[in-house]
Amino acid sequence: MLQTVTASRLLGVVEERMAEPTARGLAAAVGRAVGEGRLADGDKLPPIRTVATQLGLSPTTVSAAWGLLARAGTVRTDGRRGTVITVRAVGPSRYRSALTGGKLFAQDLSTGTPDPALLPDLRAALRRVVPPAEPATYLDDPVLPELADLLRADWPFRAERLTVVDGAMDALHLIATTHLRLGQRVAVEQPCFPPLLDLLDAVGAVPVAVEVDDDGPLPGQVAQALAVGAEALFLQPRGQNPSGASLTPERVARLAAILRDADVLVVEDDSAGAVAATPALSLGDALPDRTLHVRSYSKSHGPDLRLAALGGPAALVDPVVDRRFLGQGWTSRLLQRVLVDLLTHAPSVRAVQRAQREYARRRAAVVGALARAGVPVGGKDGLNIWVPVLDEQAAVLLLATRGIGVSAGRPFAVRPGQAPHLRVTVGLVAAGHAELAAALADASRAGPRAAAR
Repeated sequence: MLQTVTASRLLGVVEERMAEPTARGLAAAVGRAVGEGRLADGDKLPPIRTVATQLGLSPTTVSAAWGLLARAGTVRTDGRRGTVITVRAVGPSRYRSALTGGKLFAQDLSTGTPDPALLPDLRAALRRVVPPAEPATYLDDPVLPELADLLRADWPFRAERLTVVDGAMDALHLIATTHLRLGQRVAVEQPCFPPLLDLLDAVGAVPVAVEVDDDGPLPGQVAQALAVGAEALFLQPRGQNPSGASLTPERVARLAAILRDADVLVVEDDSAGAVAATPALSLGDALPDRTLHVRSYSKSHGPDLRLAALGGPAALVDPVVDRRFLGQGWTSRLLQRVLVDLLTHAPSVRAVQRAQREYARRRAAVVGALARAGVPVGGKDGLNIWVPVLDEQAAVLLLATRGIGVSAGRPFAVRPGQAPHLRVTVGLVAAGHAELAAALADASRAGPRAAAR
């Protein structure tokens, strides 16, 4: 009798939250009940036929819903014990595993961060910026008009709406929580930036791997992702982290032709921004009604500014802006004034231009030395290189014995079977490029025995 009462209670909780009698509707209802604490870790769900009878659904629909929840990690099926709720600890697990702990190494190249010596002088900018005479209010425009003008003048396509957020990951989080659904398939680049994979896990989306070459996502693989039901495509248009891939006009045209007749959201994360050596290209030129473009200013102007811009069609940007007003509302207009200064102050502009050239020089120096050592490295832009190795763990350990920290490739993998690689942030290496390349070449050939010696 107790089990019957418990089953009835659980199903009542779910039924109250079910907006539509579909697999996605049922899965979303269970997800909401878990998020609200009405279903707890270890709660056992009734048999599929019981759920179907009480909720007026077919057993096939319930089974499909359980499948969506299992892929999102919300439930697990444990043989004869049935299906139980699993409350996962959601966090940046892949991102943390990609970092090695910088204080342990004389040279930590695992971070993916810009060189502080190449950033424009933020202290001078803070001294130059004068707050407005009248304090800002909750009702002021979220974006300073003068910053909006600067953004529009430099945007890679004509965006109907622009807004400013607290960095690129804040933009991706807002997009994901606004526009993605539990169980939705999302095409992402392989290798992929680990925090994006963590974010998709957190919202219950299912990543579909799309391999990249030097010119970005492979068109054939994008087509395959659409064929298996992907409804969104996330990509980095230039200086892809970790591979260094950058779109070309030809690749943009081929991808646009594949996506044109599909109802697919396109999200571009231009994290490299102004320090990228390759042009700012966007699918928004061909697909302006479905492309959201994110431009970060962290690597070019300073991580602690926490500023990025988001632009695209009103139908996609306005819901993001509305969602923000349920939280922080807007990005500090004082910080926006600092960015306006940095984008218009001639010495600051020149500093960013110098940084762009210097990052390109550093990357080319290490890649060239690796090529001479017989280690080919792809990509063409960005702060990082993606080095092929024989054994990731052995390579990481060998470099650690030489005081060099790097990231293993595994956290960047969307699916198993990715060839072993290291991500190395060569943007932090001002000198000693030949010596670093020699160490990386040794590591690329290291096996378990070599690491142990």
